[in-house]
Amino acid sequence: MKDVIIIGAGPAGLTAAIYALRAGKSVLLLEAKAYGGQIINTPEIDNYPAMPHVSGFEFASKLYEQAMSFGAEIVYEAACSIEDNGGTKTVTTTKNNKYEGKAVIIATGAKNRPMGLDREQELIGRGVSYCATCDGMFYRKKEVAVFGGGNTAVEDALFLSQYCAKVYVVHRRDKFRADASDVEKLRARENVEFVLDSTVTRLIGEEKLSAIEVTNKNDGSKREIPVSGLFVAIGQMPDNGAFADTVDLDEKGYVASGENCRTKTSGVYTAGDCRTKEVRQLTTAAADGAVAALAACGDM
Repeated sequence: MKDVIIIGAGPAGLTAAIYALRAGKSVLLLEAKAYGGQIINTPEIDNYPAMPHVSGFEFASKLYEQAMSFGAEIVYEAACSIEDNGGTKTVTTTKNNKYEGKAVIIATGAKNRPMGLDREQELIGRGVSYCATCDGMFYRKKEVAVFGGGNTAVEDALFLSQYCAKVYVVHRRDKFRADASDVEKLRARENVEFVLDSTVTRLIGEEKLSAIEVTNKNDGSKREIPVSGLFVAIGQMPDNGAFADTVDLDEKGYVASGENCRTKTSGVYTAGDCRTKEVRQLTTAAADGAVAALAACGDM
């Protein structure tokens, strides 16, 4: 029996572990793959307070080591269900192991929706990125592209247009889903070019990205655009379906929760990118982890 079981060992989950352990609670982390979450793919972090110029892997490693030094236990198994027993919870994994805890924190994060192109994973950190605010400054005075048409894509393009020589915005439709006011701001930027009714169909480059191929979905014509960076913003994919019987999920599959990180089920909490929220950043993931852990400890 553990006091707190945390599902996910990304920044939110590891921060939650640190706070729960410092409150004198026993903690078990269940992680499906490897600790650190999405941040391990970021070459350099410059927007986390007091930790400039640190790689995502180094940041995650330090966070992991800190949690382990306080006595956290980690098991590399994917959680597939949470059973509410009232005062305790049972978490079952895909290996059919069962773990008992007084509280559970869901911190499974969210995956960036991939394009599904050849060499996409290989070029992450070498020209392909899913976070403009994380990696945009590495492309200062260079030409880049943003793929997407929602708020995130338009906000990314606005951000990049302040620093990059040129920004191509590739969108599969002729109209944007983003807020109209932001789209108009983007249209006013002289270094932004719209490539509409088109999708990215090929990544070009050897050791790093040098160009993208875009295909017009109406006439099938192809165009090769030289760029140093491609920022993919075609949505995220939470993976919370296994917990739908225990917590409410919104229409996109995120765990329904307010800023207190509590869910509809007493003793079950959520933290980080897997929950409903407007801002998904490293700092907000860490903040959620602290809030969820303190709520869990306070409710015991």
